[in-house]
Amino acid sequence: MYIKRHLEAQILESSKYYPVVMVCGQRQVGKSTMLNQLRESGRRYVTLDDMNARRLAEQDPGLFLETYGAPLLIDEFQRVPSLLLEMKRIVDQAALNGEEANGRYWLTGSQKFSMMREVSESLAGRVAVFDLSSLSVSEIEGRPARLFHPSLEALRERLVETSPPLQPAADRGSDAEIASQFRTAEDSKPKDIHQIFHQIFRGGMPKLVATNIDRERYYMDYVNTYLERDIKDLAQVGNLSTFYDFLVFIAARTSGELRYDEIANAIGVSAPTAKAWVSILERSGVVYILRPYYSNVTRRLVKTPKIYFMDTGLAAYLCRWPSAETLEYGAMDGAFFETWVVSEIVKSYYNAGKRPDLYYYRDTDKKELDLLIVEGDKLYSIEIKKSKAPAHPDKNFGVLDKFHLEVQPGIVLCMCDEILPYNRNTWLVPVSVL
Repeated sequence: MYIKRHLEAQILESSKYYPVVMVCGQRQVGKSTMLNQLRESGRRYVTLDDMNARRLAEQDPGLFLETYGAPLLIDEFQRVPSLLLEMKRIVDQAALNGEEANGRYWLTGSQKFSMMREVSESLAGRVAVFDLSSLSVSEIEGRPARLFHPSLEALRERLVETSPPLQPAADRGSDAEIASQFRTAEDSKPKDIHQIFHQIFRGGMPKLVATNIDRERYYMDYVNTYLERDIKDLAQVGNLSTFYDFLVFIAARTSGELRYDEIANAIGVSAPTAKAWVSILERSGVVYILRPYYSNVTRRLVKTPKIYFMDTGLAAYLCRWPSAETLEYGAMDGAFFETWVVSEIVKSYYNAGKRPDLYYYRDTDKKELDLLIVEGDKLYSIEIKKSKAPAHPDKNFGVLDKFHLEVQPGIVLCMCDEILPYNRNTWLVPVSVL
């Protein structure tokens, strides 16, 4: 069963104006499924996981593209990035001849780190690049696409869309754990914290959402596939067992500060190796790196970034949490709740075809704000709290006055049921707006 993706409209629109459209993202998030769902009847499909196709692409790129023709969908494109030079030649020649070149090639790849270098060198101005992550809450519940915006007006509009919620797009089976994630039109109450942690625990991988496959088996196979197919070929990774330990360590630090020396000491690798491995996770879409916000106004800000897993189910599996209940009441409950909120906001940007312009704040006085969004001269601040009525959620919002920007009312994303003022400058907002 196919679950409609919010990125579909962006793909089809960009295909009208760009010769090449590229969709990047971690394994099994639905890149190939989405493009195969969208492709017109005349667009051929080829995967470079096929040994014969890959051999031809490597040995004679011109003959490969001539054989499969256009329009063409190429899956796992990162396996032969040298094809880009031949694509550039074909696209440029078509433009010189006055031929229609837009939408000629659609590409997918799970190793964006090897693709982007070639793209910047070969197809600058000729390619539209998109990121796709696991399913967002809006996609799972069949709600319309909307970029997250922290203004009160936008949040109120979003809350109207989510109450009452829509039913799932299709019957996904009788599994009780899956069914508990969804609400019917008769039940207008937002999800409670138990339902949210069931969703956090299971994650948003399309196969897990759409079927009753065993979660433990799925993630075990996923990690083995990721290590064997993506990591094994990289020169920076010599020992897959050590890299697995690194994955577990990073999962246990989700929503925390990213300190390479700490990783190196714990795993037994050098700090440069730890940094290279984090870069692999970031560029392959497994994690999102949240940079700190700072300006020339002050030098007191901590410049250490924070790291978030983009799929909370994968992080929970790596940390060996046995159930949603133990995760909810465990020591990492706040970290996973924050990770889920941040990843949902990032996904809303990806699904709108935009680059997330997100930051966090922390200074040497240990004052911290979970998210900052800068929009022109406006500065929006967001705190993330698991509780229904958080205590003193506004205590750090005042630190932003030093930036001399137009600071907007602070937003506290929490488990409250409706948008309410905490005071004149701070608003409590339910996480159901995500």
